[in-house]
Amino acid sequence: MLVIRLQRTGRENTPAYRIVVSEKTKSAKKGALEIIGHYLPSRETPVFECKQDRIEYWVSKGAKPSDTLARHLKRMGMKNMEKFMLRYAKQKSKSAPAEVPAAPAAMSPVPEVLAQ
Repeated sequence: MLVIRLQRTGRENTPAYRIVVSEKTKSAKKGALEIIGHYLPSRETPVFECKQDRIEYWVSKGAKPSDTLARHLKRMGMKNMEKFMLRYAKQKSKSAPAEVPAAPAAMSPVPEVLAQ
């Protein structure tokens, strides 16, 4: 299975990433079939450049972008990236139990002298 993912390059504390297409079972550092862009997050204004036509080509051939890359691509304006994004937060279940009616409030003890 093919995957489109970020491959880390750069020095320590100065990350730079390549956007690569590779086999899922191979290491991210080895065996890239094609380099289709780069991401430089440590710049003053982060740089994200990629060949969108090549990404569309590889997705049509069955490659799946990683979660992080799909989020960046969606932010760039590519369509149909939602299906590759993972959900992190727990969602409310649709079959939530109906609310149980509250029991009648217990009466506060009132001395009989005051009640008369």
